[in-house]
Amino acid sequence: MIFGASSFAGSLPELKESVGSIELYIPKLGIYTGSVLEKKELERILDEMSTYCFAGTVHAPYFAADPRYPAALQVNTAKMGNREFTLLEESMTIANRIGAHVVVLHPGRIGPDREKSFASMVKNLSFLASRAEDHGVVLGLENKEGTDPSNFCCEAEELAGAIEIVNSDHLKATFDIGHANLTCGGDSGKLRTFVRTLQKHIIHLHLHDNSGSWTEKYDGDEHMAPGKGCADFSVLKLLSGYRGIYNLEVFSLEDVKFGKQIIEKALS
Repeated sequence: MIFGASSFAGSLPELKESVGSIELYIPKLGIYTGSVLEKKELERILDEMSTYCFAGTVHAPYFAADPRYPAALQVNTAKMGNREFTLLEESMTIANRIGAHVVVLHPGRIGPDREKSFASMVKNLSFLASRAEDHGVVLGLENKEGTDPSNFCCEAEELAGAIEIVNSDHLKATFDIGHANLTCGGDSGKLRTFVRTLQKHIIHLHLHDNSGSWTEKYDGDEHMAPGKGCADFSVLKLLSGYRGIYNLEVFSLEDVKFGKQIIEKALS
């Protein structure tokens, strides 16, 4: 089992003591001025990663309502133009540079015409999957939290459906158990069904916890350490053939260490 952590959880020297993989979280890396990639700063980060011999994954820019999220890096995969396609392709290029197999993408936002928005998202994902093939990476489309009803692909069926329509070896699923726990209302049985529905598509995991219900803060998506909320991490046992990274998407080194213990116990 390979544990990973998102790059915002701590410095590389600190994380090296606890995990074997880093997920470069592009929106918080500080490598963009507006939507222009600062190549010198990128090279500094990649050099540091190579020094510590990390495996890696990449989390591409996405849409976020949070005012602290960089406005120039907003990407809604249901409504994309040249800027958005360039941003996502740059993430693929970075992944290729570090030998990363997976680039995490978010699904799109539901527009006034749901059917047209979904069709637009699928069309964009098809194009992005073809570019991913050129870069030698796989896109992991992430399930979003059902506590925000403006997101596509909160339910496992819709996420699996989008992947199956695109029908590419370069578009699979990132299973985010924290988001799924919110969608399932903290119900372990529903979460188990969610995993079974999505199972054959999963190539990457995001691990974090919450209370299973909507809150004013981030619609309940608090990214707590596993074990500090109500998510049933034993459902990961259903993924017996999984050989990817167990990425802890939490905000501190302390939570990385605590979460690792919980996951190891849940899978024992």
